[in-house]
Parts: sequence; structure tokens; C-alpha cells
Amino acid sequence: TTPTDSMPPKKKGGGKEEEDDVVMLGRPGNNVKMGVVGLPNVGKSSFFNALCKLNVPAENFPFCTIDPNTARVPVPDARFDDLLTKFHPKSEVPAVLTVTDIAGLVKGASEGAGLGNAFLSHIAAVDGLYHMIRVFDDDEVTHVEGSVDPVRDLQIIRDELLKKDLDNITNAIDARAKNVARKLGGKEAAAEFEALKAIQEHLAANREARVGTWSAYQIEVLNNFGLLTAKPVVYLLNLSENDYKRKRNKWLAKIAEWVAEHDAGATIIPLSVALETNLVAMGEEAATAYCAENKVRSVLPKIIKTGYKTLRLINFFTVGEDEVKAWTVRQGCLAPRAAGTIHTDFEKGFICAEVYKYDDLKELETVGAVKAAGKVRTEGKAYKVVDGDCILFKFNAAGGAGKKKK
Repeated sequence: TTPTDSMPPKKKGGGKEEEDDVVMLGRPGNNVKMGVVGLPNVGKSSFFNALCKLNVPAENFPFCTIDPNTARVPVPDARFDDLLTKFHPKSEVPAVLTVTDIAGLVKGASEGAGLGNAFLSHIAAVDGLYHMIRVFDDDEVTHVEGSVDPVRDLQIIRDELLKKDLDNITNAIDARAKNVARKLGGKEAAAEFEALKAIQEHLAANREARVGTWSAYQIEVLNNFGLLTAKPVVYLLNLSENDYKRKRNKWLAKIAEWVAEHDAGATIIPLSVALETNLVAMGEEAATAYCAENKVRSVLPKIIKTGYKTLRLINFFTVGEDEVKAWTVRQGCLAPRAAGTIHTDFEKGFICAEVYKYDDLKELETVGAVKAAGKVRTEGKAYKVVDGDCILFKFNAAGGAGKKKK
């Protein structure tokens, strides 16, 4: 049985998705990214290279690699495409997802093997993980462990990340123990020390930080340490092109069982990196014909969108004849901070936001009709931006009032 690839991303901190004021695991802010991890020779870099060749239609936001191992890829969004047809803007800027290709991990990395700490520091610098797992057989592509065994490979990376987190927390406890015993630092230091001991106990029981049930204060402590196992994971199963077409492989059910046991609720997406590489090389027209003939399709758009949602990212739109742009913020972002993604002055001088839903524009077809129907709302500083909002911010500029045009 092929594992489901449509399970929702895990929700952090035990809270519901709509309860955005709940303290969440992970770094705050909107500048977050996904990293691609896995053992050597599992298809990570080939997958990353396929992402790098995607085209971004915006001239003023051209696709580029930020450095040789990091890229910005456009997030597919039918709403954005529809807005382009409505406004025919001079400039069009889609939402993007930042993805980093992280060098292959080997057993013992937590103790310095291979790239060791450098590898783990690269994981620490991202906010969510695409875990690439090799499921294909190929005698010409050596496996670092000598054979293809996806469940073993999953366990290797899990063990290395857990070991590193446990070491970090244990070191933090050891560094604080004497002062806490002497009651230095008062109640605050004692509370942090108790939280660290609870986290240590959890990790020592062979459980990742992201699968714990934590108090708001414990989450704050966890976030201060940026634990590797606190990061949400999307599991990518790299099949041969033939197995992907057949939707069958002997390992799929075993992988699904492993993920259900260790990371329940995480998303699993089967793909063929070989197929994706070939489709990108073919060009759009030839790739479309090939997919139709072979009854397959690229899953890169799904992978990108899943990564975006896994990081709890949403987007709002600014629209008009000059520009249609999708702006990226985290779920629960307040209107002033969302305004700040456009320009810091917008946040500092925020007055209000005129907001309407994309769905209302789609139904009523023009902004004028949306206004006439009373669907445009004026929202203040406490407003939490909702995915798909179209927003006009009003703010106080130096020397007078100004507006961000739609």
C-alpha cells in the first residue's frame, strides 16, 4: 500500500492551527526556510537542482541562488495567477520559499564524523526539513551504508539529531547546575533549569522535541536552544521512475509504519527525482506531453506548497495595475507587522488596513463590486492577517500621511 501523501503537517506546541497566539515551536518572524537533508547519494542535490531550474515570471524578483546551496523557488498559487489575469500588472511578484541543500549526513555526525558539526549547524540554520530517503535501487549509485534500506536510513538521521540535541541540553544543564544549587539567578534561573531537565528527560526517552506536549514556558526555553528535533519534517521518498509510475515499492508500507510510530501526522510524499530531473530538462511543452502519455505528473509544486505550509507560512496580496505581489508572513501575523514586510515605515506609522478576501474578489470580479457589496473592512493593529487577504495599508509617513497603493 502506498502511504498517504496528503496528511496535514504537524501542528506544533499542542495548539490548534487557528489559535495563533499560542506559543509555537521554532523561530519567530517571517524569514524562514526549508533544508533538504538525508544520507549521501539519496538524491538531495539532484532534487535541489530540479528546484533551481524552475522559472519565476517576475522581472523584478528573478529566480536566483542566494548562495551555491540556497535558492528561492516560486510557490504555486492559483489565486496569484488569477489576480494577474484580472489586473494585467506591469510587475508580478509571486510568493517564494527559500530552500537550502544541506550536505549528506553520515552515521556518527553528532560526534564529528563526516562533516559532523558543520552539517548539524546547517540544519540548525533552517526552520523545517525535507528529509530525502532513498528507496530506489541502482548499482551505479553507491549507498554509504552498503545497501538500500530506507527504514535504517531514517533511523540513522533520527538518532544523530537526537544525540546532538541531548548533548546540547545536557551541557546546558551542567553549565547551570552549580549556580542553581546556590540559588543564583533566582526563580527565573530555577524555572529554566527545571524546564531543561524536563526536555532532557524527554530526549533521553528517545523522543524528538517536536512530538512533546510542552507548556508555553517550556516552548520558550526550547526555542532559545533551536533544537534540531524541534523542526517539522516532510518525508520525501525517492523512488525509481518505474516504481513511481506503478505507485508500488516494497518499502512504502514499512516507511509509513516508521513515520506513524516516530512522527505521527507528518507528511509523506513519494516522488522520482530521476523523473523530475528529466521533466525539467525537457521543457514545459515536452514535459506536459510526456506526463500525459505516461499518466504521471510532477510533484514539485506539491512539495513546495507543503514546505510552505509546514513552516506555517501564508500570504496576503497587494494588487493593482502597477503590481500584483504575494507577501509572505507567518500564521497569526498582526497587521502592523505584515505592513512592515512591505516597508518598515508602514509598520512604524501604521494607521489601519483596508482588507477584503480574495474569494470575494473572485466571486464579484472587480474591486469596485467588492466595495459596493460592503466586503471591504477596515482593520486595526490587533487584526491577524488571513491567508488570501488583499490589503491596502494606510500609515503616517514623515511629514504627512501616505498610502500603499494597490
